[in-house]
Amino acid sequence: MVYKMSWGRRAFVIFNYSFLTVLSLICVIPLLHTAAISLSSASAAASGAVKVLPIGFSWSAYQYVLNKVEFLRAFGVSVERVFLGVLINTILTVLLAYPLSKEQQNFRRRTFYVWIFVVTMLFSGGLIPTYVTIKTTGVMDSIWALVLPGAVPVFNVVMLLNFFRGLPKELEESAKIDGAGHWVTLLKIYMPLSMPALATITLFATVGHWNSWFDGIIYMNRPEHYPLQSFLQTVVIPQDFRNLTAEQVNAISRVSNRTVNAAQIIISMLPIVLLYPFLQKFFMKGITLGSVKE
Repeated sequence: MVYKMSWGRRAFVIFNYSFLTVLSLICVIPLLHTAAISLSSASAAASGAVKVLPIGFSWSAYQYVLNKVEFLRAFGVSVERVFLGVLINTILTVLLAYPLSKEQQNFRRRTFYVWIFVVTMLFSGGLIPTYVTIKTTGVMDSIWALVLPGAVPVFNVVMLLNFFRGLPKELEESAKIDGAGHWVTLLKIYMPLSMPALATITLFATVGHWNSWFDGIIYMNRPEHYPLQSFLQTVVIPQDFRNLTAEQVNAISRVSNRTVNAAQIIISMLPIVLLYPFLQKFFMKGITLGSVKE
């Protein structure tokens, strides 16, 4: 049987593909433009002649950035922040979502605690009380000032909580019959079945920590403690050439502020861009593990 599309269906398909193509180009073209600037010569970038393709192809901006101590130091701070932040976020999210996913008869104060966390999604203490708390606890100007304030991502807790509640209750009941406690049930039943949700909250936590910049500006007193995104906020400040060596001045002469800034932006994007294909594969594997088999 040959299916013949109606004119209305054809018009919808054409419009849908056209709209998605335009939307994709809107997202991709600025990235291509930034990459083209980073690979262009200093004169072409400074004149504004670069569009989507590089003009006067040159790796000088990347060579300059990768030899820039401040950039590499900020990159290292961001890597440390992502490692500690994602680890803490994931552990606390799982430990909170598991008990809150239980029924009211099994956890009598469940609704009360759920509302406590939900309220924090709607209302916050504000910038000044948060700053005073960070300063009073003695973590100011340290990596913990970037990690601890957002240690419990409530949105991720709610999402994982609902995922746990959707798992078959018979699996937990059979584990209890076999003598398994809550820790064994969580680690050997809930966690393997929750790989898609865990991969999702890991991605959210990674992107959130990597892209965050405002807290670095607020809580870090010294620029050498800035994470990468906070450092990139300061790259628009004109450079002071008075204390540079002759070799550094020669390197700077081959680049411009536009090419250097574009190269830094592209390099800062690479870790997240490279992470997505691996997580996409992990999503598919997690869905297979999470399926209920007869």
